[in-house]
Amino acid sequence: MTQVLSDWSDVFVYIAMAVYAVAFVTFTLDFAMRGSKTAAAAKQSSAAGATARNRELVGAALAGGSSAASDAGITVAKRNDAGSGVSANRSAEPMWKDSKSTKLLPVAMVLTVAAWVLHLVGDVLRGIAAARVPWANMYEFWLTATLLIVAVFLLVQLWQDLRFLGAFITGFTTLTLGIALISFYVPVAPLQPALQSVWLVIHVFVATLSTGFLALGFGLSTLQLFQHRREARVRSGRVSGGPLTALPTSVRLEDLAFRVNVVGFILWTFTLVAGAIWAERAWGRPWGWDTKEVWTFIIWVVYAGYLHARTTHGWRGKPSAWLSIVGFLTVLFNFAVVNVFFKGLHAYSGL
Repeated sequence: MTQVLSDWSDVFVYIAMAVYAVAFVTFTLDFAMRGSKTAAAAKQSSAAGATARNRELVGAALAGGSSAASDAGITVAKRNDAGSGVSANRSAEPMWKDSKSTKLLPVAMVLTVAAWVLHLVGDVLRGIAAARVPWANMYEFWLTATLLIVAVFLLVQLWQDLRFLGAFITGFTTLTLGIALISFYVPVAPLQPALQSVWLVIHVFVATLSTGFLALGFGLSTLQLFQHRREARVRSGRVSGGPLTALPTSVRLEDLAFRVNVVGFILWTFTLVAGAIWAERAWGRPWGWDTKEVWTFIIWVVYAGYLHARTTHGWRGKPSAWLSIVGFLTVLFNFAVVNVFFKGLHAYSGL
């Protein structure tokens, strides 16, 4: 029975991965189409403003003398230049909330929800087969971690429309599940003695939930850097279209990244404290400078530095984004490298 449940778990995970891949393609196409429509709207608005300005200048010239016409022309030009600036700013505003601009976004979200449900079934079946929580080795950890990353992405939509991160979330999940199935897969096995604790449920679950929020922060900060570069090109007078024209401004992306990173940092702080409590009960000491413990603390320090620099020293823009990105890279290093290649008391990868 255990093997049957485990096999069915694998089937659901493979199907979920395929649906995630289709959702990724759909999100990507939607993103590209929105960018094209936003850029076209901006060009149309600019052309209409130029036509109106030329008509008013011609009318002013015909209505008065050469001197008066010149003065009127200058006045009208200034007025319309100001109006043109407002129009350009409005055309640069994101069209993301306009559901009529593309029909692909709802389809992509439905596919993501369907893939998540399949993913959840596969994860639950793995836990039932093992008669424990499904995060006791590397394969199971990434199975559950990606499940929670997508869950956080879906739930955050109730607070803020972050569907423009759909391509990143579904692409990351598809790639990670593929790597987990190929490189980290192990048969169902009983828990090691040190893992037979309620803290396995608390400590690891909170760590994976924190990873979900930090992944969102990483995606937002990455887009912030690209958007910042596009905005710099626009300010320098160079035309810069493309999909990024459909996104919020770099300032808005930075603000959103900061907020989700705060939540992730709070959860990671609890992860660090819970790990120390568990270590005290399992090994008789709360801290022993084990490799895993050190990297967990390094992640906490990086994100603490990020939050401190942004709130007290006014770090904004690119430095803030890079700190957020480096923070998530330390998270990935901790889970993907330390767990596999470093020996220590936390060697529970199952490989």
